[in-house]
Amino acid sequence: MNTVTARDLGIDVTSADGLFRWLLASFLMGKLIRSSVAVHTYRVLVDQQAADTPGRLARCSHSTLVRLLGQGGYARYDQSTARRLHALGCTLASKWEGQLQDMQAGFLSSDDFKRWLLSFEGVGPKTLEIFMREFSEHHH
Repeated sequence: MNTVTARDLGIDVTSADGLFRWLLASFLMGKLIRSSVAVHTYRVLVDQQAADTPGRLARCSHSTLVRLLGQGGYARYDQSTARRLHALGCTLASKWEGQLQDMQAGFLSSDDFKRWLLSFEGVGPKTLEIFMREFSEHHH
């Protein structure tokens, strides 16, 4: 499968919610699994569970996330990924929009924003690279 873009997933990265959806997709695609599995898992989370905002993701129980990841074909990493996704949702629920606004206003540098994202368990250089590919295009 070629590089998956936000447009392929029907994500509008010009809004905070769209950017969160793209981060979620990047998180899934940043793992050592086939991108088709990551995309399918993204669809399960967003289309079936509507876990498309940090708050909604945070409200998913661990067992629900494990089940959804399994449904998406993500079985090998389901426990740790479920834990990391839940933690991501919980933290971003209170901080995501503020961080984006600070960056747009120039209070937060792109490097600081990247460092902040990398501070999350499960967000590594690959996830960051995928996310920034779309983010940088739209947010200078």
